[in-house]
Amino acid sequence: MKNSKLFTPVTFGPLTLRNRTIRSAAFEGMCPGNRPSQMLLDYHRSVAEGGVGMTTIAYASVTRSGLSFPRQLWLRPEIIPGLREVTDAVHKEGAAASIQIGHCGNMSHKSICGVTPLSASSGFNIYSPTFVRGMRKEELPEMTKAYGRAVNLARESGFDAVEVHAGHGYLISQFLSPYTNHRKDEYGGSLQNRMRFMDEVMAEVMEAAGNDMAVIVKMNMRDGFRGGMEIDETMQVAKRLERSGVHALVLSGGFVSKAPMYVMRGAMPVKTLTHYMDCWWLKYGVKLAGRMMIPTVPFQEAYFLEDALKFRAEIKIPLIYVGGLVSRQKIDEVLDDGFEAVQMARALLNEPGFVNRMRLEEKARCNCGHSNYCIGRMYTLEMACHQHLNEVLPPCLRKEIEQLENK
Repeated sequence: MKNSKLFTPVTFGPLTLRNRTIRSAAFEGMCPGNRPSQMLLDYHRSVAEGGVGMTTIAYASVTRSGLSFPRQLWLRPEIIPGLREVTDAVHKEGAAASIQIGHCGNMSHKSICGVTPLSASSGFNIYSPTFVRGMRKEELPEMTKAYGRAVNLARESGFDAVEVHAGHGYLISQFLSPYTNHRKDEYGGSLQNRMRFMDEVMAEVMEAAGNDMAVIVKMNMRDGFRGGMEIDETMQVAKRLERSGVHALVLSGGFVSKAPMYVMRGAMPVKTLTHYMDCWWLKYGVKLAGRMMIPTVPFQEAYFLEDALKFRAEIKIPLIYVGGLVSRQKIDEVLDDGFEAVQMARALLNEPGFVNRMRLEEKARCNCGHSNYCIGRMYTLEMACHQHLNEVLPPCLRKEIEQLENK
């Protein structure tokens, strides 16, 4: 397409990408034993081979207490050789490699994370469901240092960038949001206080990153429900991150524990979700109340763009757009609107070579039908597109997919 920016290089701090596409940090579920697997390597290599500028490994917890899933990555010294194999494979295909670092906060169970789940404040997380414990003030410095150590481990593993997860209702987001932060000390109350934990994390991250690691932060523009953060506050968060020296922001939204489909859009395929669940009582509970607990939020292409443009008008550092990109035409439109790069997840799960096809076809569009089978499956097994499975799905799941894709 004439004058398209899509296949021009883009720079974030010390890192230059070959084009403006990034595989976003969508949870793969490909790390049994909390370590990288051949499946993880093969998937990210396929995306790199498919032409993406950078691919991002998702949800790497900075401590064991931050694990939310049994098949989630836990960033620690003993897995560096395995991660180095992944980054070497990605680099061999000409792409850069990033890793998302974070802590899930209250989105876990003791059986997974080894402790009573932590958060900004104590309470009960009905969506897990579990009791959670507010972090003591004296525990916070060690947690912030864990983020800095994670950056150093990422460097040793061959990553070019880290993406700090400060959105979606995970730990940093739990401190930021008045919905989850009810503290009475200097980490609660006013927005300035609620940003304090984020500030301290970013100080550790930026020091560890030095001048050879790109630092990207994923943040919420809105929490996606009444009582959560809105743009008046999140714009201040973005400006604080800009002042901290980060190289780019990923503009997202939603709380996975409260408004998960605000993040991903469309309907949660409840039959798929419960089909793969192991816990019998949770399976039946979700079958009975799933539609009420996980309401549908209609999908439309580039669903975060209207909000993201408000940030583009006020933030000077590079901004990365994420949310509902499935066509070359819309990606070019987003880049023309002033965003430095775009992130995609479902499009690249559906078609790992989508970026290469966009180079050849001005009207390229991926074949994702937005049934969200991949999301329903990923909470128990690895993330996978129903169009590329080896196994045959039972009729009830095939029917659910067909109904959701024909809406």
